[in-house]
Amino acid sequence: MIYVLSDIHGNERRFNSILKQINLQSEDSLYVLGDVIDRHPDGIRILRRIMTMPNAKMLLGNHEYMMLRALGYPYDPYDSTSELIREDATAHWYRNGGKVTHDHWKHIRKSLRKEIIQYLLALPLNIDVVVNGIAYKLVHGAPMDEYLNYPGNPSPIHFAVWKRWHRYDTFRGDFTMIFGHTPTKHYQEDVPMKLWYGNRMIGIDCGSGYPEEGPDSEYGRLACLRLDDGKVFYSEEEGYDHRFPRTLQQ
Repeated sequence: MIYVLSDIHGNERRFNSILKQINLQSEDSLYVLGDVIDRHPDGIRILRRIMTMPNAKMLLGNHEYMMLRALGYPYDPYDSTSELIREDATAHWYRNGGKVTHDHWKHIRKSLRKEIIQYLLALPLNIDVVVNGIAYKLVHGAPMDEYLNYPGNPSPIHFAVWKRWHRYDTFRGDFTMIFGHTPTKHYQEDVPMKLWYGNRMIGIDCGSGYPEEGPDSEYGRLACLRLDDGKVFYSEEEGYDHRFPRTLQQ
């Protein structure tokens, strides 16, 4: 079975809920589309777990990208955005929920820091998979091959992790794109959030980064899509069977 989730944002309770439901087996694959860290406090611990899972594959998200820049390890040394001074990069990371991750980072041993940095620097930006004859492109923000269609972006790397799709955007390619990064409440008004299905696009960020208490807490949960049959798992609804539209499976 092939599972896809995105934007855990340091919420280990929600991550554990999904893992319990899907009951990942050795022959299964789990694709994590970036943004494992920040906002909630367990990002480094979840990242370490994913690093040790032989059947888990992760993409670089914009939050891992911010972390690398803030720590002085640009993912791409030729990326013009990496020329920002480290103080500015750290402030940018903190404004986006990175302080809780950085606080944990300061208390782990140097050898583990090195392992994590090496892992993050090696992460891909897009992954192509075919399931039951259907081609999917897994991305955090955008497919790399769309970069030239959107002039004005500072770099292909920046485009891949930061680009946000609008409801009526179109792109070239004979595939269905599955992406995170943008919470689905920006495309539809479901409370709590659920997967969004557009024109050959599936938005899978259902707001795990949102707080569990206070304003907006009713929106957030973690979602996981099983590509083999379209079943959707939600962290707040264990045992509930959702399926994506049959038209996307044809």
